[in-house]
Amino acid sequence: MSIEVPKIILDTDPGGDDSFTFLWLMSLAKQGLAEIVAVTSVDGNVHAQLTFAASAKLLTLGGFADVEVGRGIIGGSDRDDVEDAGAIHGKDGMGNLSHTLPESIQSYEAARSSDDILIEKLKESPGEMTIVAIAPLTNLAAAEQKSPGILKLAKEIVIMGGAFAVPGNITPEAEFNIAYDPEAAKLVFDTCDHLIVIPLDITRKLILTTEIAKAIAQVKPESEVAQFMISLCQFMTGTALAFRETEGTPGFLVHDAATLAYLFYPETLTFRRAQVWIETRGEWTRGKTLFDRRNKAKAGANAWVAVGVDAVNLLAVMAEDLKLIL
Repeated sequence: MSIEVPKIILDTDPGGDDSFTFLWLMSLAKQGLAEIVAVTSVDGNVHAQLTFAASAKLLTLGGFADVEVGRGIIGGSDRDDVEDAGAIHGKDGMGNLSHTLPESIQSYEAARSSDDILIEKLKESPGEMTIVAIAPLTNLAAAEQKSPGILKLAKEIVIMGGAFAVPGNITPEAEFNIAYDPEAAKLVFDTCDHLIVIPLDITRKLILTTEIAKAIAQVKPESEVAQFMISLCQFMTGTALAFRETEGTPGFLVHDAATLAYLFYPETLTFRRAQVWIETRGEWTRGKTLFDRRNKAKAGANAWVAVGVDAVNLLAVMAEDLKLIL
């Protein structure tokens, strides 16, 4: 039986949880289960220049140095009403560990812009590309503005973002990836109807503990990847505890990992269909995601929203796959 291998464009702003998701995706690609077509770095957790460098270094670390990295379109960094997440992820977005990773041959100055890469890849293979968006949606919105209708050429767009029935993590009502550039998010959600949304409602249950990280690294503790995983987990655990994100459990939330669970281990998630809206004007609710929960007829929908997760099994399969990249 032939298996269709997903062709993936990873839209990312590393980020501690981004980094572990990045490593998981490279592990799946090494197993022949995924094809990484391109990485479009995003202005998000830290400035676009830093997320570009982190993406390029992670690809080099994982053995995928030839995958092109795009330079992120500047979004939230240009505004003064929202802060980046450097306090959580480190000044470089990688637990202040980027200096320990191998240098990449790709440079920020010479790189193509992320929106141009998205447009090119989607036009080359309409209906074949899956965009895994684990960052603010600035690049996707920029691509849509530059080439109207381009996002409809994606097979699907898997987004980690939003908070529906739980508090936000950047404001009381909003989740970071949406709130960092809510106008971009609104454009994407208003344009597309083939969205998969992985919100805080389920990712808050995904705590990668220090014990899990040690068990992964123990397979080959001397490897560069294992040492990076342990150090990053230790850093992220410290900030997660400081920001009261894990209710005292030593570990950190791997929000972004659930996007890959949807693609490769769908039995770990449950969904509902909904029309998702993005609030852009509220004084206290800017960046909030919402859908109509009333028991009434609804006209149309644009997304499948994750509402349940088997956290134990999701973390277990992630851990086993990560062992294969050491």
